[in-house]
Amino acid sequence: MTFPNCAVSRFSVPMSMAVLVLVSLALPQRDAFAETRYPGKAVRIVLPFAAGGVADITARVVADRLGVKFAGRFYVENQPGAGGIAAARTVIASPPDGHTLALLSNGTAISVSLFSNLPYDPLKDFAPISSLGFFDFIFATSADSPFKTLADLIAAAKAKPGSLNVGTINVGSTQNLSAELFRTAAELDFVIIPHRSTPEVLVSTIQGNLGLMIDSYSAMKGNLADGKIRALAATGPARSAGTPDIATVQEAGVADYDVVSWNALFAPAGTPPEITTALNQALQEVLAEPDVKKRLLELGIEAKASTPEEISARLRSDIDKWREVIEKAGIQKQ
Repeated sequence: MTFPNCAVSRFSVPMSMAVLVLVSLALPQRDAFAETRYPGKAVRIVLPFAAGGVADITARVVADRLGVKFAGRFYVENQPGAGGIAAARTVIASPPDGHTLALLSNGTAISVSLFSNLPYDPLKDFAPISSLGFFDFIFATSADSPFKTLADLIAAAKAKPGSLNVGTINVGSTQNLSAELFRTAAELDFVIIPHRSTPEVLVSTIQGNLGLMIDSYSAMKGNLADGKIRALAATGPARSAGTPDIATVQEAGVADYDVVSWNALFAPAGTPPEITTALNQALQEVLAEPDVKKRLLELGIEAKASTPEEISARLRSDIDKWREVIEKAGIQKQ
C-alpha cells in the first residue's frame, strides 16, 4: 500500500510546478489583452461634411451609442471639403488601429468620377465596416406652385421645353446629379441652377424662382411642416418608411429612377479585422435599437447596418452608376 502513496508523492511536486508555470504564462496574456482592449483611447469619426446635416446627425447619434457599447469615448470631427479629400487624408494618414474612422457616403462614390486627381482610392484605402443609414431625396416646389403632383410638373416641362428651373446645391453633389438623372430618365429639357447652399435653394423655391428643388427631407422638414413648400416625390424606388406619404418618382411614370443616398463607417486599410468585426457587431445592435431608429426616421433616414461586404459592393456599384450620369451630363472633372 505504500507504493501508490510513494507514487503520488513522487509526481505531486512536478505537477504543482506545471500548474504554477501555466498560471504564470496565463497572467501576462491577460494583462496584455487588457492593455490592448479596444478602444485604448478616444475614437474619432471624421466626416467630410459640416455640422448639422444628415451625415453629421447620423454620426453623432451612432457615436453616442458606440461609446456606451465599448465603454469609451467616440466623437465626431467635421472636416468639410470638396471630394471629402481633407477628411480622407486625415483618416488614411492615421494609424490603422481603429481609433480614427471615416464616414463615407454616396458622395464618396461620386468623387471618384468627379475629380481628375483624387488623392485616395475609397476601394483600396479604406476597410468597410457597416452602413449607418439610407435616405431618399425629395422633389419639392413652392406652396403657390401650380404643380400639385410630379406628373403635373413633367407635363408642363414637356409642353414648354427649357422653361422649368430646377434648383440644387453645387454641381456634382448628389442632389445636383439627381436632377441630371431626372432630366435624362424623364426625357425633359429644363435648366438646372446650382446654389451655394441648401438655405439658398429653399429661399429661391419659396419665392417662386424655381419650379422644383431637390434636397434631403431633413433639410426641408421645417418648411414642409410650415406649408411653405410642397413635396412632389421621393427619389427612392419604393416609398420610404421615413416619408411614407410621399409618392416616388417612379410612381409619376419615370421608370427605373432610383436615387437612395447612404452613410457608412469605414476604417483605414490595414485595420485589424477583429476591430472592424467588433465595430460591425456593435453597429448591428445600435442601429436596431428602437430609439435610434425612431430618432433617425424622424429625419427621413432609415437606420440600417450591413455586412462589410454589402457596403463595399454598394460603394462599388454607385461609383459605376454616377460615373455614367456624370459622363452623360458632360460635367467636366474638377
